[in-house]
Amino acid sequence: MNEILFFGLNKNPKLIKNEPKEIITKPIQFKFENENENENENENEKQIKQISTGNYSTIFLFENGKAIEYLQNSNQNPSKIQIEENIQKVTVGYRNEAILTIEGNVFAKGYDINPNNTKEFINISSLIEDINDRIIQDVVSGYDSIYLLTSNQNPYGIGSNQIGQLGFDSKTLKKTEKPILMMKNISKIFSGNSSNHVFLLNSNQELFGCGYNYYGQLGLGESRKEIKIEKLTKIQNIPKGKIIDIKSGYAYSVMLIENQNENEDPKRKLYSCGYYHYNGLGKNENTYEFTEIKSSLFENDDNILDFSVEEDHTLILTSKSKLIGFGDNAYGQLGTGDTNNQLIPIQIELPELRSNEDISNYHVYCGYNNSFLYYSPPSFSNLEEDLIKLFERKEFCNISFKTKNGEIIEAHKLILKYRLNQNQNQNEKLQEIISKKSIKESNQIFEMIYSNRIQINPKLYYEIKEIINLNEKIEETMKRIYLNENEKDFIIERKEKQYKFPKLILIMRSELYRGMFLSVTEDKSNKVTDYSELSNKSFQIFEYWIYSNQIKDEIQITQEIIDEIKIGIDYFQLNQTYPNLFDLLINKLNNQNYQEFQIKLQNQN
Repeated sequence: MNEILFFGLNKNPKLIKNEPKEIITKPIQFKFENENENENENENEKQIKQISTGNYSTIFLFENGKAIEYLQNSNQNPSKIQIEENIQKVTVGYRNEAILTIEGNVFAKGYDINPNNTKEFINISSLIEDINDRIIQDVVSGYDSIYLLTSNQNPYGIGSNQIGQLGFDSKTLKKTEKPILMMKNISKIFSGNSSNHVFLLNSNQELFGCGYNYYGQLGLGESRKEIKIEKLTKIQNIPKGKIIDIKSGYAYSVMLIENQNENEDPKRKLYSCGYYHYNGLGKNENTYEFTEIKSSLFENDDNILDFSVEEDHTLILTSKSKLIGFGDNAYGQLGTGDTNNQLIPIQIELPELRSNEDISNYHVYCGYNNSFLYYSPPSFSNLEEDLIKLFERKEFCNISFKTKNGEIIEAHKLILKYRLNQNQNQNEKLQEIISKKSIKESNQIFEMIYSNRIQINPKLYYEIKEIINLNEKIEETMKRIYLNENEKDFIIERKEKQYKFPKLILIMRSELYRGMFLSVTEDKSNKVTDYSELSNKSFQIFEYWIYSNQIKDEIQITQEIIDEIKIGIDYFQLNQTYPNLFDLLINKLNNQNYQEFQIKLQNQN
């Protein structure tokens, strides 16, 4: 069962059940309109993952990959979003909506996205000209623009460019209905659903911005007061520390910085810039560079877990279960019990939370003149979900840890080998920590080790951070394990030759092996013998793709090879994997034919 608190302007009669008030100034329990209907069916859907809302709609995303949408100012019941693929993120702007699926596609609708039918979702990622750059790992909505970040770390913009928010001259490019490459080698995109400005961050922590800057919301300094910045410009004088997140309102921006000192626990602080009047700047004066938001409410032993920004208000959730807010409160969106604006941080009184002992699993979200505080337990990517399933299987767990109450937790020794620092025996240190924890805390510790997600339990994280390899994500860890010849543990025999694969990567890539290894009735045999339908060349293509998602440049593709590998795709049940091997082969064959045609044409001339 979810716990969702709502306060502010209730623009949809169907949004809050049995609540006649249009303005709700104190947090109240949210209930879905259809909560008592088909209880067993809906219970799974009610495990909330994310909320996103704009001026025209509110979308709830659930852990099962489904989403429902409420239309503002409408008596219609909420409707399920009809996308065949599972959804992993939703983002709603002022005049657009975008949905990122697990397969890496983005479906969007809106005034500047599909003007011929603003209510229809279209696949905008498929419109990227470079076919090798169509797998999307993140999507962010602006006021009337949408930003895509591809798996190759290339950012694209689509929609309006009236104020240069796509990084191009607005006179020559007012808008685009096809994604346009903004820059290269970017790790994160930041904007806001009421914002006409955007920030791009690269892996070197260099920050770039463009778009609407009339109020100094790009943080370029007082000397750069141009109304619009139409070219991506490097932001100077960034506060020291690691940029964790930036969220933007209409006329201001808020940045979360984490300072990591060797002798201290990581400390997170908020910095803001832009226009102060009625806005969620947290200060009572304009600021043209990012400067710290200061308040006695931010205690030294407290830390920021989550924050959210909308057009004119900001909310912050801390590790001491404090909800702090400031900015416009004309519709009660700060939850203070009145409609008085707050220019500086104020603590918001909360009802007793159902899961108060684990505040790190709560999230805040600022909507259009309203706000949400909701409970969402840690969620994992497909890779991490499958790893956790494996960790629960005893045959894959070969190291045990004992909790303070004597319970035994079994962990994957191979994963710990790569996830823990290697300079000393960190397993013993981990056992020392686990021996003082409950079974619940111990499980959270392993989830943080496996997933590298601090927010699962920041207090426990501070105890284990010294023994974790902080610089390596779980995906990078698994790649290293996959490529270690001594630790491959599954054999495919064909034509008297053996091919070794790690079980974990086969689970991730093949439905056949996923069912084989994760099934309760699994065949414990470690090999499949005499699979000879593929030629050596085709099997080498298959093997290289299994590890890299790529096809070697030097390999020449023929129609015979494609026909053979089609058999292999069906046998190993690879149809649901992305990028699709068959599509890559077809594209490579087409490119080869085109190049051969160009060479012949040149020779004829």
